[in-house]
Amino acid sequence: MADLKYKPVRHNHAEFLAKAKQRPGFSEAYDSLELEYALAGQMLKARAKAGLTQDAVAERMGTTKSAISRLEAAGRHTPSLATLKKYAAAVGCDLQVKLVPQKPA
Repeated sequence: MADLKYKPVRHNHAEFLAKAKQRPGFSEAYDSLELEYALAGQMLKARAKAGLTQDAVAERMGTTKSAISRLEAAGRHTPSLATLKKYAAAVGCDLQVKLVPQKPA
């Protein structure tokens, strides 16, 4: 069986964003995917907190590592609620979805 011990990769997100925002059109594209990035961030944090690799989550969900990679990639895949529930259970979480009223402009 593969080594399923989580080994974090160093990444300075603030530094990455600062550099990326210098590219034309990046800020607009990034802002339009705010919700997707927030969800992906929560998924990655939950997996890290559970100490799991993508392989381990895939095994628990009965899928492949590449499917988990796509699931965790913001803006590239729109997962169903059923898939998000399976992911949440695999990393030891409950899924909560809520609608929040918009603030008047």
